[in-house]
Amino acid sequence: MKISREFIRQLPKTDLHVHLDGSLRMATILDLASRGVDPGDGPSFTPDEIEKTLVPGRDYGSLAEYLKDFEITLSLMQTPESLRRIAYELAEDCAGENIRYVEVRFSPILHTRTGLTLPEIAEAVIEGLSRAEADFKIRTGVIICGIRNMDPETSYRLAELAVAYKRRGVVGFDLAGEEKDFPAKDHREAFNLIISNNVNSTVHAGEGFGPGSIAQAIHYCGANRIGHGTRLREDQELLDYVTDHRIPLEICLTSNLQTGIVDSIRDHPFNFYYRYGVRVTVNTDNRLMSNTSITRELARAAENFDLTPFNLRDILLNGFKSAFLTYGEKVRLIKLSLAEIDYLIRLEYPDYEGDPRFHT
Repeated sequence: MKISREFIRQLPKTDLHVHLDGSLRMATILDLASRGVDPGDGPSFTPDEIEKTLVPGRDYGSLAEYLKDFEITLSLMQTPESLRRIAYELAEDCAGENIRYVEVRFSPILHTRTGLTLPEIAEAVIEGLSRAEADFKIRTGVIICGIRNMDPETSYRLAELAVAYKRRGVVGFDLAGEEKDFPAKDHREAFNLIISNNVNSTVHAGEGFGPGSIAQAIHYCGANRIGHGTRLREDQELLDYVTDHRIPLEICLTSNLQTGIVDSIRDHPFNFYYRYGVRVTVNTDNRLMSNTSITRELARAAENFDLTPFNLRDILLNGFKSAFLTYGEKVRLIKLSLAEIDYLIRLEYPDYEGDPRFHT
């Protein structure tokens, strides 16, 4: 059945996998570039260069090519003012499509080119998000990212930062970057620190490498969620483990298509995972680079996998269940959001013979 984008836009939603440095507004990029924002010891770009190079939504062909455009955005994110502004605008954009809870991830080590300290960087982003929470109907959290292809000691420092800002805006820790040749187990000391301090974690895995990468994320790093997990399907035993233990997958359809992980949206294993019973969530990854939003990602899923309104209800509920929130906060958010989702379904589809308790 046809599900309109406007209906999806109205539904309460989450975005649990969105990168700050990949989700700037194009207008903000050009504005900051025109002001000559100090890029520190990194490259700088003129507005003309940016408009010629940065084409949101294009096919990159590989993850390595996809990551190159981040040099442009990172060059403009080296001051507290720009970080606060970009964080605020991201939360505002999310609130505009009725995202009720968003977890914004970034790696502060990438924003030190002008001499900012890691705490100064973290506080700037947290301040921007806090301002947005006060101005809009949205809840936010920060996920600090370690980087696979950097020295594991750097990941440890970033884990220390995540621990220091636990319950002060930071809700989790992540390991991002190139998977191939940079195994997660090399960073297990950082994750030992995270686990011993009762901090939630997620790991990019099974995107640019096989299911062995997912196994490392879970068994060496204790990941509570998996970023992407596209290749989980290749290992039946691991698939069952992830399903049985309700380990959520942070699915990002459009970016997986852009980076050549899948040949088409219909080829993405998302639908298989959902029907199999994996706790799948839908996320944007990078709103700018992928020229997307949660509304667009859910609409692509609905169109390509013949989802019903109640399938969408399941998937949205997965997002709220998988949030790095305290149990009490999560329960309150779920109750409020489900009441609104059910009201909107009844309003939009009064004659639809579906049952929200079952997949249809």
